[in-house]
Amino acid sequence: MKITIIGTGYVGLVTGACLAEIGHDVFCLDVDPRKIDILNGGGVPIHEPGLLELIQRNRKARRITFSTDVAASVEHGEVQFIAVGTPPDEDGSADLQYVLEAARSIGRYMNGFKVIVDKSTVPVGTAQRVQDVLAEELAKRGLGASNQHRFSVVSNPEFLKEGAAVDDFMRPDRIIIGIDEDANGELAREKMKRLYAPFNRNHERTIYMDVRSAEFTKYAANAMLATRISFMNEMANLADRVGADIESVRRGIGSDPRIGYHFLYAGCGYGGSCFPKDVQALIRTAAESGQHLRILEAVEDVNHGQKDVLVDKIVKSMGADLTGKHFAVWGLAFKPNTDDMREAPSRRLIAELLARGATVSAYDPVATDEARRVFALDLANAPDQHARLSFAASQDDTLAGADALVIVTEWTAFKAPDFEYLKEELKAPRIFDGRNLYEPNALRNAGIEYYGIGRPVSTFDSFTEA
Repeated sequence: MKITIIGTGYVGLVTGACLAEIGHDVFCLDVDPRKIDILNGGGVPIHEPGLLELIQRNRKARRITFSTDVAASVEHGEVQFIAVGTPPDEDGSADLQYVLEAARSIGRYMNGFKVIVDKSTVPVGTAQRVQDVLAEELAKRGLGASNQHRFSVVSNPEFLKEGAAVDDFMRPDRIIIGIDEDANGELAREKMKRLYAPFNRNHERTIYMDVRSAEFTKYAANAMLATRISFMNEMANLADRVGADIESVRRGIGSDPRIGYHFLYAGCGYGGSCFPKDVQALIRTAAESGQHLRILEAVEDVNHGQKDVLVDKIVKSMGADLTGKHFAVWGLAFKPNTDDMREAPSRRLIAELLARGATVSAYDPVATDEARRVFALDLANAPDQHARLSFAASQDDTLAGADALVIVTEWTAFKAPDFEYLKEELKAPRIFDGRNLYEPNALRNAGIEYYGIGRPVSTFDSFTEA
């Protein structure tokens, strides 16, 4: 099938590359010529494991094309995926200007039946707005909903984890497709069934529903996962106070099949492009409908506070005035295997350390360039603080002369460091672990002062050793 992807961001590129991989003829459109130049030059504008190789392979096979030509993109695809950004507006609602502009572009140029697929994460009711825009553009051209200019708007939300998006797309646990039962719905359903047929050969993974339910499903899924994270973070903070070990608690409750282990890791808060934005958008949608989502309001509040938990532990241990103190920070991206700095806990942590007078040397395996850009903006009005932030070429390079090491992102490379080397390089052997990578008692026995999230040093080992 001939497929058009509008938007070459995270969702658009992964969707386009994976659909090309299973044999479709994919045309990727972006109005940003810089992105298209990077892609046509053999690069990729984002970091996602496996994506570059996938794109290169399918470009060689001539199954994927990148262009800024809007008219050509509409002409190409019988199915048009809208995969543009939906950033949060000032009031927390999703900004749909790019989605609606994509719909206008389709309406200006379409000839023949088109299936327009909302792949972007959008609020309930967006498909209707897209449909209205398409009808309006066709009317401007003097065209009604004739057979030649029919269309159907479908909701097909993505469920991709940054850092594992290619595998998530190629091995989906479910494919949600929202189609309204109307004159064009049956034809749209047949096209979507053909599109995703390779993923359903072993067993049917597609779940069909109405459009509004599909739109709601995406928000509800992310809200549930964010809730689990904030719940465990709140439990971890209580565990710190009462002397319980949240890792033991996690294993204890996760073994219950009704709960499971996923998204039960305590830490220094969630970030990224999805959870913060989608929780806020769902809260806003509820407010517009006259309802308060009290649980999600608490989830957001807990996460906001959790991003300060490491600073609170540092202040308690080392004092509020950190002038003259130097910190090594491992991890900048909001999660491993990505360079995404949106809502990353490292931004709050580093900003607070600098505001308290400290100097910081930071390292991330892939996000350093993006972090340089982000912190230049974050600290634009505080040049003296910006001057006290540096970025190291390796994790070891951050350590020399540091008063403490702070772990913010759980990259695999950070999980088994040479602790003897750490002790030698740090002024004081002190670790603030925002992702609970290490065992408190093992570090205590090695002579390292350790602060985790809900992980007090236990007397359990002394009993078992006796």
